[in-house]
Amino acid sequence: MAQDPGMGYKVTATVVEAKGSCSAGHRAGDTFGISCHDCGGLCGFFYHNIFPDLQTFQFGGNLPWWGGDTIHVQCPDAANLVTLKLERKKRT
Repeated sequence: MAQDPGMGYKVTATVVEAKGSCSAGHRAGDTFGISCHDCGGLCGFFYHNIFPDLQTFQFGGNLPWWGGDTIHVQCPDAANLVTLKLERKKRT
């Protein structure tokens, strides 16, 4: 398994909301690390869907509709929708 080399910001994901039944078992309140090297236990569909935003976010980029060091991303499965809050912090 690939090791996260610790590049860019440290990103923490928190499950804000989980509607229906997440196939990866995520529930509201779950918290885990995520990066371009570590999917954090997300299913492939969700990870693939958010990877471009995660890559930009982890390496310090911003998009006009993002609010600083916190963004929200959603699973592409609308019937079993999981919403994550991603927060980035400088590595120490």
